[in-house]
Amino acid sequence: MKALQFSVNTPKWIAAKGLKPFLGNKVFFKGPVKTTKLVDIPEPQIHSEEWAKIQTIYCGFCGSDMNLMLLHDSPTASPFTSFPCITGHEIVGKIIDKGGGVNGFEVGDNVAINPALGCEARGIADKCPSCRSGRPSNCENLARGNIEPGMFTGINRSINGGFAPIMVAHRSQLFKIPPKLSLEAAALTEPVAVALQTVFDNRPAPGDKALVIGGGVIGNLVVQSIRTLAPDCRISVIEPSPHAADLALKMGAFEIIPWKQVFKQSATVTGATVYKPMLGSNILMGGFNRIYDTVGNSATLNMSLRLLAAFGTLSVVGIGKEVKLDLTPLWLKLQTVKGVYGYGLTTHEGEKRHVFDIALAFMTAGRIDAEALVTHKFRLEDYLEMVEVNMNKSQHRAVKTLVSFS
Repeated sequence: MKALQFSVNTPKWIAAKGLKPFLGNKVFFKGPVKTTKLVDIPEPQIHSEEWAKIQTIYCGFCGSDMNLMLLHDSPTASPFTSFPCITGHEIVGKIIDKGGGVNGFEVGDNVAINPALGCEARGIADKCPSCRSGRPSNCENLARGNIEPGMFTGINRSINGGFAPIMVAHRSQLFKIPPKLSLEAAALTEPVAVALQTVFDNRPAPGDKALVIGGGVIGNLVVQSIRTLAPDCRISVIEPSPHAADLALKMGAFEIIPWKQVFKQSATVTGATVYKPMLGSNILMGGFNRIYDTVGNSATLNMSLRLLAAFGTLSVVGIGKEVKLDLTPLWLKLQTVKGVYGYGLTTHEGEKRHVFDIALAFMTAGRIDAEALVTHKFRLEDYLEMVEVNMNKSQHRAVKTLVSFS
């Protein structure tokens, strides 16, 4: 069967990075050092009684897929990956076979896949502290167990991702899709879960003012999650694309703050005072109580700390290259910086539930509109066109793109 494969090693990494200034991003998709290509692979088989075989229906193309293909990720995470791998982790599919240990599910059930490969999926009985706390995405055994290293389905050599018509998943990864929820919306369960977990971990108090940097898929879903979980919070967004900015306003943002007027407008919104240092960028005293940076580069993170109020919390949602930070605002204003990665168990309305379940329930009830973000669908064979659309989202008025196997 055809599948979209990513592969890199040290010589290829050096060669591709060296050729990029001359050939541009096409070096990663064409020629002898390309990282991504369509390949033939055998149909996977279930590993044990705890695994199910899934027929893929949709798989979303994520910004992290693009970062992987363009070699933007930090090498720090390389011990927790294994290549070559079949990419794709935003998956909805149908169970076509299962082992006897996959209880609560039947052949024919439509499921969303939690891509996390924690201790349980790895066959490790003595779970690590993260898995015991219900956060398997942050498992300490990501390079151990009975499967290859890999933080999640889609960057693991032994578990192919959703950019293939057939895949396998452990029972701990399966979440049944409610009958009233469209499969297009269900394909966004994973990014909705990321956004919800982000807000659960940095939840605004009544009257707080929040800033979301970036109005793409995750940024938009963070806006919707804040609006759902903290309806009294005023939400501002920084997003240069008119199409994405308009969508953010439609989904619950109060205003769009222009990048070139960010300090002046932020001070107006929050009642803060702008100060100009002897050298360098402005800094606010006062500012936003919560900031969610879905871009995560040096410019946005440094700006976030300068816009964040005393005792405020910055959630670093975007995953990118190494950054250089001026930490003066961090100590001066006693701020908190939180990493954002994955999802798991949380307490909502007095009940402990998995964030995937909450995401599915919120989408079914119309409290989060994920389907409105789906703008393009592609066949797997047209992956180069999909990549081009994602590299030029404003031009194509694209938000979320899906590979469809229907």
